Amino acid sequence: MQRGGFFKVFLIISAITLLMDWYVFNGLRTLTADWQSRPARLMVTWGFLLISVGVTAVFLIGFGSFGTAKGMTPFHEWMLSLFLTFFVTKLVFVIVLSLGDLGRFIYGIVHAVTTNGNTGETYFPSRRKFISEIAILLAAIPFTSFFYAMVRGKYDYKVHRKTIYYDELPDAFDGFTITQLSDIHSGSFDNVRAMQRGIDLAKAQQSDLFVFTGDLVNNAAWEIEQYIDRFGQIKAPFGQFSVLGNHDYGDYIKWDSEQEKRDNLAKLKRHHAELGYRLLLDENVVLEKGGQKIALIGVENWGEGFVQKGDLDRALKGADLSAFKILLSHDPTHWEKKVRHHPVDVHLTLSGHTHGAQFGIEAAGLKWSPVKYRYLDWAGLINRNNRYLYVNRGFGFLAFSGRLGIWPEITVITLKKKKAIA
Repeated sequence: MQRGGFFKVFLIISAITLLMDWYVFNGLRTLTADWQSRPARLMVTWGFLLISVGVTAVFLIGFGSFGTAKGMTPFHEWMLSLFLTFFVTKLVFVIVLSLGDLGRFIYGIVHAVTTNGNTGETYFPSRRKFISEIAILLAAIPFTSFFYAMVRGKYDYKVHRKTIYYDELPDAFDGFTITQLSDIHSGSFDNVRAMQRGIDLAKAQQSDLFVFTGDLVNNAAWEIEQYIDRFGQIKAPFGQFSVLGNHDYGDYIKWDSEQEKRDNLAKLKRHHAELGYRLLLDENVVLEKGGQKIALIGVENWGEGFVQKGDLDRALKGADLSAFKILLSHDPTHWEKKVRHHPVDVHLTLSGHTHGAQFGIEAAGLKWSPVKYRYLDWAGLINRNNRYLYVNRGFGFLAFSGRLGIWPEITVITLKKKKAIA
């Protein structure tokens, strides 16, 4: 970000948050006005103000370093997450309190009109304590939810199982299983023991094939280095295969030179090999079982609004176009815009990228996340004319150091042969 642009953002964020702090501070003073203990009143009111302003200050000081060569570290992500937690909490408090103040204002106007101004004074009732109590109770909901998301939710791994039936599936592959991980974002992890539970859960699936669909790092190759031995534990009889995601190209941080950026990508590709992953760069491989074959295809990232390096036509070169085909492509918009309309039938595409926004609701038949307003297909299994897409919700997290409602995912897909109807 340019210096002038950063300064403008700095001023806008500072002004908004300070106004909210002042408003909440006054609401807390109303809440604590009848408390007999003066230290308790000061602790709640001034304690809030000091913590809130402090979080905002630390966030803003670190704001300019997000795009540097080191990028966003777990510390930066925690400060961003705390800032968002306080911001949303204060916003709820302000909305409730302002509705109460609006009622006071309307009452004052009505009072002035109905009394015909006989007293010559404008009357506004004082702020009621119960409004502040309601405000703090409602504000506690996002506050506790965000903290749960940051402490527990981001490591609350869930296994999603799907069985897909195909006429074209070779008999030998009936019951073939695939474990998929996506969006590891290794630069964000802050609890190795909790992360290892997710790796162990992926290993425990004992699938025939393991695939990883991109975004191994946030920005730089070094981020995965301390975890290579851990993620390298995941093995499958038919191999481990991977593709690149948009973050793997290092496009979101500053490099000293283009050569440094190219060297970083080359290093990241070597790390895929060290993990035991066969990185597919617009190419295909044949998987054989019982004398029958299927094609596994992998493309570089292609995403609407993101880097578009992937070339499906090149990836299909040399493949048996009549074979059953599985495609690894990081961004689901590739499937929406290219794959499902392609003249060559790709039976199953495995993607990730969206993270399900790391926030949403998936319960009691309800499936919602704000990411749906950006992506048509953002999580789970999609079928269009027997061409299937599965969008993994992501193993890791990015920017917001938490997950709420959209938990980190390990996908297990079982391929089944459709039985002929007698």
